[in-house]
Amino acid sequence: MAKTETTYPISRATKKGVVGHLAVAATVLILMMAFGIIMLFNQGGLITISPDLFYSIMTVHGIGMVGMASLGGAAIMWYFLCKYVPLNPKVLMTNLVLSVIGIAMILIAAFVFKFSDAWTFLYPLPSVSAKQHGMAGAMFFLNGVLFVGVGFLIMYLEIGRKIAKQYGGLMNGLGWDMLFGKSDKHYGPPAAVVASTMVVICNSTAILAGATVIIMSIINILNPSIVFDALLAKHLTYAFGHIFANATIYMAVVGVYEILAKYADRPWKANKVFLIAWNFSTLFTLMIYTHHLLMDFAVPKWMLLIGQIFSYANGLPVMVVTAYGALMIVYRSGLRWDMASGLMFLAMFGWVGGAVPAIIDATIVVNHVMHNTKWVPGHFHIYMGLGVTIMIIAFMYYYNKVEGNRRDHSWDRISAAFYTVFFLGLTGSFLYAGKISAPRRWAVHLPEWMLSDIVGGISACFVLAATISFTLRFFANVKYTRTANTTEEMVHDTTSLMKKSS
Repeated sequence: MAKTETTYPISRATKKGVVGHLAVAATVLILMMAFGIIMLFNQGGLITISPDLFYSIMTVHGIGMVGMASLGGAAIMWYFLCKYVPLNPKVLMTNLVLSVIGIAMILIAAFVFKFSDAWTFLYPLPSVSAKQHGMAGAMFFLNGVLFVGVGFLIMYLEIGRKIAKQYGGLMNGLGWDMLFGKSDKHYGPPAAVVASTMVVICNSTAILAGATVIIMSIINILNPSIVFDALLAKHLTYAFGHIFANATIYMAVVGVYEILAKYADRPWKANKVFLIAWNFSTLFTLMIYTHHLLMDFAVPKWMLLIGQIFSYANGLPVMVVTAYGALMIVYRSGLRWDMASGLMFLAMFGWVGGAVPAIIDATIVVNHVMHNTKWVPGHFHIYMGLGVTIMIIAFMYYYNKVEGNRRDHSWDRISAAFYTVFFLGLTGSFLYAGKISAPRRWAVHLPEWMLSDIVGGISACFVLAATISFTLRFFANVKYTRTANTTEEMVHDTTSLMKKSS
């Protein structure tokens, strides 16, 4: 097995691909936030849009946010992983091109051809939409999602192939050689390699499940006499959607391992506890999509029990070792906090905070009452907005500091404070709306639900303003022309920059 200490320079082509992913992710994020505000103000009665437009926006908002998080997470994962594993930057750019094409097709489907089956596109809804609004909308949407999936699958195959070559097998990327006594090393591969291996396994499986149901839906639209088992289609859809959305944070968390360790000048070592946690999370992540099916009486009870029990278990292994590890890394390290390190640490709170209401919702008796209320977008927005998105923004600041010698400004800290406070207001309004049984996915709300919608919409306006500020700061300072650095040089550069920071 190759030495895990081997490092490779980060090429200019890689930096271009990383910046491209971040630029598209940031642009999509701002657009999706604006769509979210429109929906909240419509539900709150402050503006009025047609139900058709509302559901088109809702469809784009849901799948757009997952796509944004995936692109940003991929940028983080690829940037740090390519220091340990020699990756082909052309593959990263291929993913970006296919994703942009897919995003454009999804937008055309929703706003030109009025496709509005929600981001889950549950079979046979695409076929119903094709009959109502014409075949073009459904075909653009399904093929758009397929383009995005193929781009990511190509990327994962490249990562998996190179990890297997570097470490003597893909599963050794999860430390199996050390866990099962085939290696005398005290630590496994770098944390970035372990997390990336998990993502490759889970998301490759998810994409294949999604491709299956998408292709079957396309066939059904072209030839309605060919039908598909609806319950199997739902399983495949949620196996794709839940795993793919869940894995966004597992890509982004690579930034936590790398950035906090560099700032604290302490290596994040993959000991046996760390490796066991990631192996369990790999298995659980593939299983727990069934908690989306708790209200389906036709699903076997043993599958529902898996959905409940392992939804509890899945939130613990990686989250605990990562949160605890982050605390130990920074404890008495003399770390000088800046936007990158501070936001990465804040993201730990978002991850943990988003998991708590999710675990509550995964309880069957609670799920029967709460799952179709705004409680669900409440927990998911905490997870995505204060977890994944914060990690992506933190990486944007880190990238510009390391590659462009940018220094933080007081306005950055003000923007971060506004983002955090008002995002808590937004998610709090969702959770409260769930408590009073306000339904999700309804274009029109009763008067007693509207106050929470208005509070959420106003809070979201401040969040959007802060996000625009982050994005403008990134674009104003971004560079990818700096000569390639080794890991050791980047550590030295980062340390020097932190000492210069105020």
